[in-house]
Amino acid sequence: MNQDQHTPVVAGLDIGSNRVVTVVARKTGTGVEILGMGSASTDGMRRGVVVNVDATVASIRQSVGEAEKTAGLAIDAVFAGVSGPLVKSFNSHAAISVKNEHEVADADVARVLERAKDVELPHDRETLHVLTQEFIVDDSGGIKNPQGMTGIRLDARVHIVTADIPSMKNMRRCIEKAGLDVTDLVLSSLATSEAVLTPEEKEVGVVLLDFGAGTVEMAIFRDGSLCHTTFLPYGGSMISSDLASVLKLPFQDADALKIASGCAMIQKVRRDELVELPGIGGRKPKQIRRQHVAEIIEARCEEIFIRLRKEIRRSGLDDQIGAGIVLTGGSALMEGLPELGDRVFGVDVRLGLRSNGIEGMVESVAGPAYATAVGLAMYAARMIEHEGPADSNVDGTGYFRRMTRFLQDLF
Repeated sequence: MNQDQHTPVVAGLDIGSNRVVTVVARKTGTGVEILGMGSASTDGMRRGVVVNVDATVASIRQSVGEAEKTAGLAIDAVFAGVSGPLVKSFNSHAAISVKNEHEVADADVARVLERAKDVELPHDRETLHVLTQEFIVDDSGGIKNPQGMTGIRLDARVHIVTADIPSMKNMRRCIEKAGLDVTDLVLSSLATSEAVLTPEEKEVGVVLLDFGAGTVEMAIFRDGSLCHTTFLPYGGSMISSDLASVLKLPFQDADALKIASGCAMIQKVRRDELVELPGIGGRKPKQIRRQHVAEIIEARCEEIFIRLRKEIRRSGLDDQIGAGIVLTGGSALMEGLPELGDRVFGVDVRLGLRSNGIEGMVESVAGPAYATAVGLAMYAARMIEHEGPADSNVDGTGYFRRMTRFLQDLF
């Protein structure tokens, strides 16, 4: 494939609870061009945590291999997402006296940010991101860049994202065993926001809900910055488990029923609609009303949304989300889910299907299930644009490096 040597190629790796997605992209003048995509199912992860190294490694290799094939080049390193119980975050604040005749300089900004992030963490946690929310010069707040302003005191408010060190090491190890370098680990919801949220939504206030198989990740943005993150250990797999339990089906059959005929609102299903349940142990298939399936799904989805509504209120930001809620993730495509969200949250709920700034294989990555991997690629492209191409993560040596590590693992 012909490449512009001045526009490095990047790769985003989303390791989810039941699927690993890889997206290869290149920075363009208006966003990114999607060059390749790969996807593989996995049973090596549970709620964002590695539970089977070999299975996770195999899924990463398969996903990356597909992405390499469609892109026509080898992937050497990735920006990988981190989510679920790995992540905890909090807000921090610091203040300093301004030097140099009370004119804020770069050194003052660096000093106050250093003090804001100087927070003692438990021994098993490390800082993943320090995200600036605002600066305050004397009594003037909401400042994004205070450099050159005059004042006596400079305050900084930041959002600190931390991750569990042992779990992070396990994830890094899986990626490395698959023959890849980890350029950076990125909060998944921060990356997803790059793909599905607009700057205007982040400015006026928006809640991003990533509805995955094992978890629902929540991130709240206000004034253009990330303000709050949390997760619930519930997701699409729990809905499938409910169907399996109530309808006396194997989990895989229940999951297939959910995908093919599921609906999160009974009102959207006609009374005369029927669905077929597969026979078990040689028995004949049988038909039931689709409304019964919707009733089971709606009950669980409503419970999840009510818990999330409580989390939004607990954050103290419930009156600051003027842009409402954006749903993304593999389970977000459930029919009726946005309408149920409208009812439970009392604000506008939309699907995260934005494709602005994306070129190339747009149709291949258009769904909510690919939003995090696309966002990771967009985040990577932006970071490399700011920091230079030294850490470019795709070249012709990726295949050989991966094979070398694979052989080392075997012997």
